[in-house]
Amino acid sequence: MAIRNIRVDGDDILRKTSKPIKEMTERLETLIDDMFETMYENNGVGLAAPQVGVLKRLIVIDVGEDQPMSLINPEIVEADGEQIGDEGCLSLPGLVGEVARPDHVIVKALDRNMQEITVEGTGLLARCLCHEIDHLDGVLYKDLVIDGLHRTDMPEDEEEYEYEEED
Repeated sequence: MAIRNIRVDGDDILRKTSKPIKEMTERLETLIDDMFETMYENNGVGLAAPQVGVLKRLIVIDVGEDQPMSLINPEIVEADGEQIGDEGCLSLPGLVGEVARPDHVIVKALDRNMQEITVEGTGLLARCLCHEIDHLDGVLYKDLVIDGLHRTDMPEDEEEYEYEEED
């Protein structure tokens, strides 16, 4: 296993649509293991393949509720309710923003054995599933923020951080 470099905002790969995975290979097994190691090393709860430079429909998640999961070709098939809360992203280090997400989602995907599974999530798991699946379609949470991005390391008495996208 290896820790991979995380692509950060401004890298073109983060805005591209990922390709479906057709079969499990040794290389894909290694990618899944590397993604978990990279996510844990960076204190994340989710990571999508494009964030490590691979345009494949693959995400890994560990929100501490169940066992860690890797989802191949995940697709949200049902979403309802609403939750509003802060989100961050390993590809936008040091920034958070308030985002509205469904409070309950059902996702169909393939597991590591290429068997179809259904994952149902509420709260943080629902938020994480939506966030990571968005990455597979080139969508970043900053596109959905309600009231701008804010620095996570800024003292409370300082003014709000104004995030400007690079050209």
